[in-house]
Amino acid sequence: MNNGHSRLAVVTIVGFAVGMGVLNFTGLRQFVPGLLQGAWVSVQITSGGALLAVVAALTAAIAKVYGPAPIRWLAITYIEIFRGTSALVQLFWLFFVLPQFGITLPPFAVGITALGLNIGAYGAEVIRGAIAAVPRGQWEASRALNLTRMQALRRIILPQAFVAMIPPWGNLFIELLKATALVSLITLPDLAFKAQEMNQSTLKTTQIFTIVLAMYLGISLLITSAMKALDHRVSRGLRQTRTQR
Repeated sequence: MNNGHSRLAVVTIVGFAVGMGVLNFTGLRQFVPGLLQGAWVSVQITSGGALLAVVAALTAAIAKVYGPAPIRWLAITYIEIFRGTSALVQLFWLFFVLPQFGITLPPFAVGITALGLNIGAYGAEVIRGAIAAVPRGQWEASRALNLTRMQALRRIILPQAFVAMIPPWGNLFIELLKATALVSLITLPDLAFKAQEMNQSTLKTTQIFTIVLAMYLGISLLITSAMKALDHRVSRGLRQTRTQR
């Protein structure tokens, strides 16, 4: 974790401790295990959705830029539909409308699929932009080495574009985490669901949602730190490769 995030984490912990004293969290410890269970569900949906989003985004971006016309239009249709409609509507459509066509998915699969495809649609444009930002000379050098387009893309273009993709993908993963609050609407007991449930039984709204706020912030800081570490490692590896050439 870098210095900026370390300071933010310390401020968060101190603020949380002060908040506990001011807001009187006495008696809420019994609910912490339940909130942690909800947080674990949110983390699993974020992880599964992130994996699906990366696969969907990479496939759609390459299909949109280099695919034949039918594949290109299919990729454009996917991107525009999932970017142009609400994630909440997509969740409801997959959970309530698909069964009318004979396709029924478990709630967990619906959550991962809807949020993963939603974030993947935004990620496709990130990947397309990063590929377009690679200097044209790299393509020309690939042709000089008799590489096919896909070989050039895999060995030369994507590794360089990957560096530019990492920061925006960090933002998308955090958006994915925040969007998991929607899955409570399809019966998944995520962190938001658990908070609502406990709020109804205790009516200690301020205390419960302050704990939930701290949990979401802690998870998002972990995501940011992981992406920073990945960015640092990939950038260093790319510099070493260029030096060796």
